[in-house]
Amino acid sequence: MRNTLKTTVLLAGLGGLMVLIGSFFGTTGAVIGLVVGLAFVGGSYWFSDTIAIRAARAREVTEAEMPEYFAIVRDLAARADMPMPRLYVSPEAQPNAFATGRNPEHAAVAVTEGILQVLTWDELRGVLAHEISHVGNRDILISSVAAAVAMGITFSARMVMWGAMLGGGGGGDRDRDGGIFGLLAMALLAPLAAAVLQMALSRSREFEADRSGAALLGDGEGLARALQKIDAYAHQVPMQIDQAHAQAYIINPLSGRRVQFASLFRTHPPTEERVARLRAGAWR
Repeated sequence: MRNTLKTTVLLAGLGGLMVLIGSFFGTTGAVIGLVVGLAFVGGSYWFSDTIAIRAARAREVTEAEMPEYFAIVRDLAARADMPMPRLYVSPEAQPNAFATGRNPEHAAVAVTEGILQVLTWDELRGVLAHEISHVGNRDILISSVAAAVAMGITFSARMVMWGAMLGGGGGGDRDRDGGIFGLLAMALLAPLAAAVLQMALSRSREFEADRSGAALLGDGEGLARALQKIDAYAHQVPMQIDQAHAQAYIINPLSGRRVQFASLFRTHPPTEERVARLRAGAWR
């Protein structure tokens, strides 16, 4: 219920932002903004999982190709009393994984080539239990929509930037310099708002997915070891993924990048704290 409410607010906010931006260019602009907003809102809900999968360049795999992968996820889905999700593999060398979709009936789990090479099957089972828990906890809709909304905000900011550069900002009595300054400020601040939004959505969800994932297996050690390995590799092996989708992964795939105000943009709890909670038995 809480995630559904958050999703509604996010989508309504995105639609409102599009209309607001369009209104800077007069009534016609507001109407165009409404149309674009409705398209973005619908796409964010219905196609957020497809967008996430494409962003990861992942391909769907069959049971004949990866029987162990399917066996683990099928067992976890049965334990969690949920449908079997679609399974994907991304070609990324960095070990990582994520889940996406609008509900358990339309869920997908993706792992990278790197995680298949680095983790043991016991450790990978812990990671997949974490991702299945995201599905069971209904986190994947809010996560997927948040990523799509963040992309929409960034797209809107770029539209505003171009509009300001081209001298947009209708209204005969409006101060042109002030109008352009406002547009530029929105264009610069919107990506920051998107990043703060992602940060607010992610941290508590990761702790809960760790807890429920370990409880699903009756053991938190495999996931704890996996988190340590993934975190270490994330600081060494780069991944080409946009900031909007980075929050969906079990460990932030952009951890190794030097980003100004890095603590502000952190979308996951500290790995050390997650591992400590798992090993202290917080999942029991």
